[in-house]
Amino acid sequence: MSSPAGGVRRARQLLHVSVLAQSAAPCGRFLAAANDFGEIAIFGLSAALSAEAKEENRRPVNVFKAHSGPVYSLASTERLLLSGSDGEIRGWGWAELGRKGCRELWTRRPPCRSSLEVPEINGLEVNQRDHWVALAGGDGAVRVLDLESGAFTHELRGHQDLVHVVALREQLPQVLSGGEDGTVRLWDLRTGAQVQLIEVHKYQECSRPQLGKWIRCLATESDWMVCGGGPALTLWHLRSGTPTTVFALPHPQHHALFHQDMVLSGGVGPALHLLQLSGDVRGGSRCRPPPCGASACTPAHLSISLCLHPRSPEHQVLTVAGNSPKIDVFTNLGYRAFSLSFT
Repeated sequence: MSSPAGGVRRARQLLHVSVLAQSAAPCGRFLAAANDFGEIAIFGLSAALSAEAKEENRRPVNVFKAHSGPVYSLASTERLLLSGSDGEIRGWGWAELGRKGCRELWTRRPPCRSSLEVPEINGLEVNQRDHWVALAGGDGAVRVLDLESGAFTHELRGHQDLVHVVALREQLPQVLSGGEDGTVRLWDLRTGAQVQLIEVHKYQECSRPQLGKWIRCLATESDWMVCGGGPALTLWHLRSGTPTTVFALPHPQHHALFHQDMVLSGGVGPALHLLQLSGDVRGGSRCRPPPCGASACTPAHLSISLCLHPRSPEHQVLTVAGNSPKIDVFTNLGYRAFSLSFT
């Protein structure tokens, strides 16, 4: 049983917690969420979505310390949950994560140029077919880890600053990366070469120099890409390397994805944006604001993570999180049904 002092410390900690990453189990029945205190919480979506759900069903079935530093990124394979932190990526068995005392199956640390270099793993994207994962590194490198051998097979360098995000082109062995240097780079894993460079901030229609040139969100589908951050969220045609649609959102966007014929995005401000590819704002949904008393978590600065669960029709939900211990659950894109909580 926790002491009263421990309960007070935990309550204070939760006032300042940010959910940095989410990933759904392949079955769609469970959701993993990670925070800036190095914790991962496992939620039972099946129980939470049930018509008979009670408040306890919306709390984690397990919370465990995964890393000593923040957990910046999560991704899933059929069997594994992957977590990225400062200088390491860990693999966890989904089958064990609902139990107390679960332990990682393995830890891999990317090779660094010096012992003083401990790059954060800002993003993870899994190639499910070929069993590898791309890592966005805080040292400016994009790396590829083979999940079968445990070996790092590629180290792709070209960014002049940290890499925030990576995305995969599904039909090709190619990786897109976006970074603090304001560039999006396309890498061909067959040769290990950079095959395309887009300096987003140099396009007048995208540039917002007052907000910076950094690229924080990136998603791709077929020959299309959407990216944003300091520059405006913009839809690009990759083959021609040209911007086709600039979305009229005033604040930096931190997360974006393609969904059906729309782009979903979130960033600064407690709102989920629903955007048509033509540029029209189809709608938006307000998310739960951060808790009162959270000094760094004002509603005007809420970073939103997006996580769609593609498996199981009964679990077709969208979960949105940010600078709060709460994770909003949307059963359709315009309606927040309830919230999960780290508490």
